[in-house]
Amino acid sequence: MHAITTEFGAAAIPLANVFTYFAQSNMAGKVIVVLLIIFSLIAWTLMLSKYHDLNHLRNINRRFARALSKSPSVHGMEELRSRRARGPYVELTRDAVDALGRARHASSEAARFGWVENALQRGVAETTNRYETKMVMLGSIVTGAPFMGLLGTVWGVMDAFGAIGLQAGGASLQLLAPGVSGALLTTVAGLLVAIPSVFGYNYLLAQTKIMTTELENFASALADRLELESREPGG
Repeated sequence: MHAITTEFGAAAIPLANVFTYFAQSNMAGKVIVVLLIIFSLIAWTLMLSKYHDLNHLRNINRRFARALSKSPSVHGMEELRSRRARGPYVELTRDAVDALGRARHASSEAARFGWVENALQRGVAETTNRYETKMVMLGSIVTGAPFMGLLGTVWGVMDAFGAIGLQAGGASLQLLAPGVSGALLTTVAGLLVAIPSVFGYNYLLAQTKIMTTELENFASALADRLELESREPGG
């Protein structure tokens, strides 16, 4: 163990570090610190994978939106005929076109496009759920990590004072400090998990809301275009 020596030649004093604090923690504190390390790894994995997923979906949506804007007809798009084409906008458009085809014998034009609007609403709801996957787990870590750290600290301090009370001669700083230091480590660990997680969670939540709004706007524009195309000769 690293040590420092005073200029008066006093006995070597252990150099305080995280591992020393961990060793001074009680069993509950050590378990909580290990759990918090695991939660930190889970949180970073969730944040990075969610960021990648949202970027991937956004790029797919933008490519399809550009292709749709250049296509003279929604029905004639090659992406809709290919079942290998994937993406929220592709699947939403495919659902709308299929619903329009199924409703071709509807009693009125309003009833026909009621089918389309229902299909779009279901598609938007399903895609919104897809956008929000992994956010619940990440939000739970953001909320729970500080409380786990606080639990470890309170438990550790309680043990430290309890041990002091059982010893003869009363309490002293030398006896109390190691237990308290180990107990405070759990609070530090909880904050180290929660602070980056809350920034990542807020950023990803904002991106999810933006993409949901873009999805709703796309669905509205798609419904208008399908209605206009159906009114054209041969539509």
